[in-house]
Amino acid sequence: MDLRTLTYIVVGLTFALYMGIAVWARAGSTKEFYVAGGGIHPVANGMATAADWMSAASFISMAGMIAFMGYGGSVFLMGWTGGFVVLAMLLAPYLRKYGKFTVPEFIGDRFYSRTARIVAVICLIICSVTYVIGQMKGIGVAFSRFLEVSYELGLLIGMCIVFFYAVLGGMKGITYTQIAQYCVLILAYTIPAIFISLNLTGNPLPQLGLGSTLSGTDVYLLDRLDQVVTELGFAEYTTQVRLSTVNMFAYTLSLMIGTAGLPHVIIRFFTVPKVKDARSSAGWALVFIAILYTTAPAVAGMARLNLMNTIEPASGEYMEYEKRPQWFKNWEKTGLLQFEDKNDDGRVQYSANPEVNEMVKVDNDIMVLANPEIARLPNWVIALVAAGGLAAALSTAAGLLLAISSAISHDLLKGVFMPQINEKQELMASRIAMALAIAGAGYLGYNPPDFAAGTVALAFGLAASSIFPALMMGIFSKTINKEGAIAGMIAGITVTLLYVFQHKGIMFVADTAFLGGMSENWFLGIEPNAFGAVGALVNFAVAYAVSRVTQAPPQEVQELVEHIRVPTGVVDAHDH
Repeated sequence: MDLRTLTYIVVGLTFALYMGIAVWARAGSTKEFYVAGGGIHPVANGMATAADWMSAASFISMAGMIAFMGYGGSVFLMGWTGGFVVLAMLLAPYLRKYGKFTVPEFIGDRFYSRTARIVAVICLIICSVTYVIGQMKGIGVAFSRFLEVSYELGLLIGMCIVFFYAVLGGMKGITYTQIAQYCVLILAYTIPAIFISLNLTGNPLPQLGLGSTLSGTDVYLLDRLDQVVTELGFAEYTTQVRLSTVNMFAYTLSLMIGTAGLPHVIIRFFTVPKVKDARSSAGWALVFIAILYTTAPAVAGMARLNLMNTIEPASGEYMEYEKRPQWFKNWEKTGLLQFEDKNDDGRVQYSANPEVNEMVKVDNDIMVLANPEIARLPNWVIALVAAGGLAAALSTAAGLLLAISSAISHDLLKGVFMPQINEKQELMASRIAMALAIAGAGYLGYNPPDFAAGTVALAFGLAASSIFPALMMGIFSKTINKEGAIAGMIAGITVTLLYVFQHKGIMFVADTAFLGGMSENWFLGIEPNAFGAVGALVNFAVAYAVSRVTQAPPQEVQELVEHIRVPTGVVDAHDH
């Protein structure tokens, strides 16, 4: 069976599964729409959280960036994984103990202010919309290649799928759909990695294969990769540092605290029955996430080696353009891989020197999806990878869109402007808000500002500079008042946005090409995508400074802070 037909069948079956689950798990109340009724088992919630968390950026872009950034790509592994630990230990149990539906609702109550709630909604929407653009880019990339349709049509199909199961099922439908999507994406990620590791090293475990010798030789895979890339003028794979040590630290910290401040992930911990289940589901989520995250470095290194060996064969002779392999032709059609014969010799010359390099575009985002084709794996494996990439993008897009619609319907409409509406009206408003959010995300997805993970990194910086400090201070400080929290959130996200927009052209060059240079105008050499850590410091500083010169929080609010931190073994009214 040819690849296109097989891909249609595999992807079609997975979509049918998602839609069937949405019909079965249709939400009938606002509690089911927002938090799946609050009765999801910790293991199931851990799996859904992992799918919600591992977006197109994790599945499609992360290994692609590590493939071209080498050691410098470890910022994503350390930042995203470490951030989940921060979320599990410092935020999730306490927010679950509080027992409300959304992050802005907690901020509004803790800082006893409708204005604080509105500011939190605005910050949430800015972060989530920025994040969802990356997912839409991932959907478009996967469809455009594997279903052989245009990027625009692929994006439209993805929007329709998300619309069906997210609007119909709400959090209840999304939760069970995400469990199915996790199974699809993790199989799609690990099976090709096992095949390729076996082919290159004879070791079936990619994590061990990365550190093994190549089959039939005593040369280590990473040593060979270092040799190949340096011969072509690129930086050594195992020693690349992302711009500077300070920048590496800031980027890792920004991704870490940005992870802990992402509302669409936090809201998943409101779906379990008890506080201890929130901790348990976070632990299970880390296990499920670790399967992909420990595989990603191996996928990255092996994909880079396969790419280099295909374009620049070991014989030392350049590949003739007219005899280029089918995978090369397939990706050229998408525009994500481009060749320009600069010296008219009919051969493909790949080099770090831009004057002689004829591979004028090798998009980071193609590496995971093209890797099985480059390695000549069976068609069913390639089709499975297509389904996995779409599952990753769709699962996170659904979670983000639910967070946006909940903020609009529950926090703005019910919480501020129309508190008198009943549950049925609020549920209808939620579905309308979801539909509008999907339409808006699709519109922005047609003109994405950057490749998938680059856009996502910006979203993490915005969450780090606005929502995370407000949550941390709300849980662990009795002295921060409403004026401080509002001023802090506004200052943090404003400073970050201004810095990003001031340097956005440089940011995209640094992310896409990783040329190793930096702008002399960058603050302490910190790139825009990493500036969320500085924005967070500004948020904390402004909040504390303003709180010191304004009236202290009311006594009942200070008692609320104490109550949230009561050990989880103590039963209370909020612990359902």
